[in-house]
Amino acid sequence: MMSSKEIFEERRSINFFDTEKSLDDNLLKDIIYLAALAPSAFNLQPWEIVAVKSKEAKEKLYKLSSNQPKVLEAPVTLIIAGDKNGYDKSNPIWDIFLKNFNGDEEKLANVQGYAYSLYGTSDERKIKFAESNAALLAMSIMYAAKSFGVDSHPMSGIDFEGIKKEFELDDNKTVVMTIALGYLDETKTLYPRAYRKNYEEIVKEV
Repeated sequence: MMSSKEIFEERRSINFFDTEKSLDDNLLKDIIYLAALAPSAFNLQPWEIVAVKSKEAKEKLYKLSSNQPKVLEAPVTLIIAGDKNGYDKSNPIWDIFLKNFNGDEEKLANVQGYAYSLYGTSDERKIKFAESNAALLAMSIMYAAKSFGVDSHPMSGIDFEGIKKEFELDDNKTVVMTIALGYLDETKTLYPRAYRKNYEEIVKEV
């Protein structure tokens, strides 16, 4: 097993996937299990994943992903979606809150009201809520995958609304990105890692 430092340093966005290597279902479940430990607002986990694995589904996603070959080559591509209404009372996570509050419904209502005030008062807040939480899950998926030796490539050059419609996601869901998972085609050359900004270029101290 790689160290945390090695996972961060060795994870790369892979453009060429080995079409002869599959991704075991149990391994995919292990990756998602680890990734789902990612933090989220109020631990509401407002996200959904569609695992695109069949040839037919890949063809549909390929056409909605700027015809990127990796969608067809990778054994699985994940559609990462956020739930714009994940803060509201319909989220089953609130049932766990109620249990933890020993059935105190007033206390639960106060927390739910606070969550609404933060995330539910405008479309902008709803979208920020959905996208920021789903993005935490997405990056966790890529690092979790690398910990098992699985390569990845995130994609945002996609038809977000087209994917939402084609894969029948609920109206309250917003597609955030897709992530191809698989193994590098060793017959292809991986480009050297591109320049990364340093601390001074990234951070503004106040």
